[in-house]
Formats: sequence, structure tokens, C-alpha cells
Amino acid sequence: MAEEPSRRRAGKGEDSIYWDKAKNRYVGAVSMGYSPSGKRIRAKVSGKTKTEVRAKLRVRKRELEAGVKTSATYTVEQAVRAWLAQGLKGRDQGSVNTYTSMANHVVTDLGKARLRDLTVDSVDCWLDEKSLVLAKSSLEMILSILRRSITHAQRRDLVLRNVAELVELPEGQPGRPSKSLTVEQAKAVLTTRQGTWIHVYVAVSMLVGIRTEEVRPLTWGRVHLSSSKGNPPHIEVWRSVRRRGDTKTVTSRRTLAMPRQLVEVLVEHQARQRMRREALGLPAAEDGFVFGTDSGEQRTAEDVRRNFRALLREAGFPDPRQWTPRELRHSFVSILSDHGIPLDRIAQLVGHSSSRTTETVYRKQIRPVIMAGAEAMDEIFQEEAATDE
Repeated sequence: MAEEPSRRRAGKGEDSIYWDKAKNRYVGAVSMGYSPSGKRIRAKVSGKTKTEVRAKLRVRKRELEAGVKTSATYTVEQAVRAWLAQGLKGRDQGSVNTYTSMANHVVTDLGKARLRDLTVDSVDCWLDEKSLVLAKSSLEMILSILRRSITHAQRRDLVLRNVAELVELPEGQPGRPSKSLTVEQAKAVLTTRQGTWIHVYVAVSMLVGIRTEEVRPLTWGRVHLSSSKGNPPHIEVWRSVRRRGDTKTVTSRRTLAMPRQLVEVLVEHQARQRMRREALGLPAAEDGFVFGTDSGEQRTAEDVRRNFRALLREAGFPDPRQWTPRELRHSFVSILSDHGIPLDRIAQLVGHSSSRTTETVYRKQIRPVIMAGAEAMDEIFQEEAATDE
């Protein structure tokens, strides 16, 4: 009977795999070099099978070759918290709050997982579950947070690869589609709560098409209520609430003429604001915020949203919660387009680099039936019929 070959012991410094009775698992050890005192450093991994342990040892070797020493205790939550603390420097507080809020999805679901043990499959499964309850835009944000958190950890040699970069984003739930006011609705909104700051805010947004982030930081120094040097009354849209006060894009920085009715509304609003400050014993703020608070502070987005929905309720809208201030800009685009203004000209007014965004994102068909084609055909063929006669 042939004698069973004896198992060779691993040589000094070689990787080894052995059964640990106390842990009831296989344990693998890989050499990680020597400490300053000359003592060998060996990292250990464990698993239910030798195959699993060998796979983990291969990963550890790749980490060694890349000069990365991953921590066995560093979690996804720690990575996310580190990125939130160090990776958002210079961002405005609103953006920080948004990222922090959305990061809770990552921390709650994946936070306890060790970062080095996170796999593509686990992230894929997590995203599939979130896609049942979140819209695509929210899915994009939480995946971005995870990717950027892991990248932040990679830069600090805390993990070898970014598994979040290897997954595909699922479709997600359809978000709430943006809407546009009809001309009749727009007229109702523009005649509600006249004499209040929110009425003026709505008028500026609706009649000039400025972004909500451009309206809130608007100062009187950028609003020219009379003609000068051959220029009509106009608004300089040069600032926003974004980082460093820049507008969204280069083309977003623009100077826009104002309709006569808006000039009248702003003149009255400025006079009321001055009287209000005098009554409160406050000094005049000639270059203060057009829609500032009584103390002269810039209004928050939540304050604007709350007052806007109160105005809609007074104007007879059945469910004001279905509307947001940004849809005033959509209404500006849609109403002008419906009136026959070419999309390339509207794109200039709203600060788009091309009319594609204006057409696909902002323009809403507000007439129940599109008549242009039928009217043109009638005109063309009626003329031909008259010629034949």
C-alpha cells in the first residue's frame, strides 16, 4: 500500500493556512515585513474554507505590493464620517447639510461593514434595495457619497480598491416631475398677496426667469430701476448662493432687462422696505438684500418655500405642496415658448449654454393641443388651392 505523502511545513516567512480549533475556522497568515526591532510582522485572515482564506491572502498580498496597510477594524461609517469632515471644505453650509443628510442612507445600511471586506456584490444588492424607494437622483447622490468616501480612504492607504466604482446604478423610482403654471394660473399668482415680499419674489422669478439661488442673494446694487446710458431698467444676475457666490455656469452670469410691470412692483417694494426699516429704527440699507429679512439677513430656501406655498394656497391652488419656487422659472420658459419666442433666445435669458437643456428640462407644453403644425399646413395648402383656382 502506497504511503501517504507527508504535508510540507511552510518555510520561514512563507504564507501558511491552518485549522484553528478554538475559532472553528481556517486561519491564514501572510508576512508583512519586519518591525523596527527586527520582529516579523504577520497579518492573519480567517474563513470557513481554505479557498476563502487563500482569496483573502491574495488580497492582502496585493495590498502589500501597493504599499497599502488596510485596517481590520476601519468601517464604512468611519470612512463616510472622515469624508464629510475633510472632503467638503469650502462648500456652502446648505450643500454640507444635504450631503450629511443623504449620507445617513450609507451609514445606516452599510456603516458597520469593515471597509476592506466591502464587495461589489454587497454594494450592488444595497443599491437594488434602495432603488425600490429612492428616485434616481437620490441614488446617484448616495452612490457618489460612498465612492468619494472610499476614494478619501484610498488616499490615506486605508483600502486598496474602490468597489463602489465597479457597480452600475439602477434606475430607481421616478421622481416628481416638474411642472409649469398655465397663463391663467400665472396671472392668479401675480395678483395674490400684493404688497408683500413674497409677491415681489414671485414676480421677479416669473417675469425674468432667474434661478431661486440667484434671487435670494440679489441686492439693490444689482437692480437698476431707471434707464441710464441708453440701457433700460435691468437686473444684473452676477451672484448666487453657491460656493464663493459664483453663478452656476459662466453663461449664467447675465444682465436682463425688466418688464415695465416688474419695475413698478420693485419701486413700491423698495419704498416699503425703507419705511419698514425706519419704523424698526434700523439704518437704511441701500445695497442690502432685495428680499432680506427685517434684520437684513438673506432669506433661507425654507423660508421662501413656506411663504410661496402660502401664497399659492391663497391663490386657490388645491395642493400647494406639489409646487416649488423653482417651477416659476419653468413657467417663465414655457410661457415664453408658448408665446412663440424661439428657444435659443429663451436659453440666453435663462443662462443656458444651449437650447437643448431649455427644451428637454425646462419647457413644458402648456397648451392642451399643439396647433402650430396644423395651422401651418392649413395656411400652406389653402394658398395652393387658391392658386389652382
